[in-house]
Order: sequence, then structure tokens, then C-alpha cells
Amino acid sequence: MARWSRRREQFRAIIEGAACVHPASVHDPVSARIARDLGFEMGMYAGSVASLTVLGAPDLILLTLSEFAEQAHRISRAAELPLLADADHGYGNALNVMRTVEELEAAGIAGLTIEDTALPQGFGTGETALLPQEEGVGKIAAAVAARGDPALVIVGRTSAAGITGLEDAIARAKAYERAGADAIFLLGVKPGPDLEAAATELERPLILGPGFTDREALARLGVRICLQGHQPFAAATQAIHDTLKALRDGTPPAELKGLASKELTARATRADDYAAWIERFLS
Repeated sequence: MARWSRRREQFRAIIEGAACVHPASVHDPVSARIARDLGFEMGMYAGSVASLTVLGAPDLILLTLSEFAEQAHRISRAAELPLLADADHGYGNALNVMRTVEELEAAGIAGLTIEDTALPQGFGTGETALLPQEEGVGKIAAAVAARGDPALVIVGRTSAAGITGLEDAIARAKAYERAGADAIFLLGVKPGPDLEAAATELERPLILGPGFTDREALARLGVRICLQGHQPFAAATQAIHDTLKALRDGTPPAELKGLASKELTARATRADDYAAWIERFLS
């Protein structure tokens, strides 16, 4: 669809630009619309938040590809917000990665990450492990081959910096670059000399996890996206808990605090658009 391609072009403009942006962590249509209305350049749809939203379960790779893609489509359909999706390990081997790319591309996302962590956790391991580098390369190459829209961004993600060390992380990232990754997500890399060393060695735009605050300094190192975490979902969980507890404890509904105003609800649900469509098509 043309609107999906436009968003992918907008997302490519971010990773090919000169600034570092913080994405909005979104998990459903309303959160995506609010992020868009607040001026966020892009959204991040994480596997952990998806598991919480769809299953009410922790991030243990229990969510299926179809469940993840369906929610990604709901988010994409609701808001003109370029969306980066955390596709975890691609839901299996390299062939499963191809299917993952096909499903998420159809869902309207602008980009997706494929990581080299061995998921789900195997029996008797007890610790996070990495795939062999060759298998990670195969997954990235398969993702690139599977995309139908060349504007879709494929991100190679490695957690090696916090597991096997910076040298291995750089070697893996270089291999993912050669396999066709459009950007590299370095998880667990430390600020300072480690990040500077990685930025010097790598050619593609970089994406980082939480823990970095100086966006101007990050931008000079080639970092184009820096996550801040998934606080919006945590805030929503707390708000629901507090509201239900207050009601259970006997607080009258009219005395509840922290509720969305009618105006905010109307904006988030695009009430004016629906009123116009009713006037145009049903009157």
C-alpha cells in the first residue's frame, strides 16, 4: 500500500539523517495516535510490550507471529506513525524469518529487527546464549531476500556486547552489514570508549537501547535511534490498577483522579473524523 511505503520512506529518512531520535513506545492504536499527536517521529513496538498487551505474559517468547503481526497491523492502521517492530529471533530459523518479514510487511510496519539471541531459552541453559554468527548472518540475508518493498528497513540486532564482549559484537555487526542489514541495533554496548569503538568500525546507522541521554553526542557517532524504555505501558498498568482499586474501595466515579478528559478521548479516538463520516455517508 502506498501509505505503508510513505512511512517507510519517512523511517529511512530518520536512519539516513543526521539526528538521533527517541521513539515512542506504543502498544495499541490509541497509544500510537497519542504519540503521533505529540509529534513523535516514529514508534517502537517491542516484543516485550506485545506479550504484555496481547497475552498478559512476561517476555518469554510465548507470543506467536500471527498475534504479533495482527497487533502491529492494528497499530499501523490507526496512526500515520512509522513503526519499528521488534521481531525477536524471527520466530524460528531463517525460513521462519522470511515468513516473519512477509507478515510484518503486510501489517504496515516501517522496519523490523532480527536478533541473534538463541530464543526461546533452551532446556537446562539458564543463561542468555547467542546463535552462531553464521546462523545470524543467514537470518539477516533471508530477511533481506523476503521483503517485497525495498523501502522496508531490516535491522540486524546483536546482544553480544553484554554476553561475549565488544569484539564479538563488532564482528557480528559487520557480518550483518555485509548480509544486507540497513541498520545495526547494538544491545548492551557501554557508553564511552566501547560505543565509540563500535561506531568507528561500523558503516550502517546505529540503534541503541535505553541508558543514553546525550542525543547530540550520539548523533555524531552515527546513532539514529535511541530507545528510552517502555514506560507508557507501565504507566497505563498503574493507572488501571489505581482506578479499579479506588472503585473497589468505594470511591465514587465522579471523584476519581487522573482520568482522560472528554477532549483527549475524542482526539485519541478521532471522534471528529467519525462525526464527519456519519454526516457524509449516513445522513
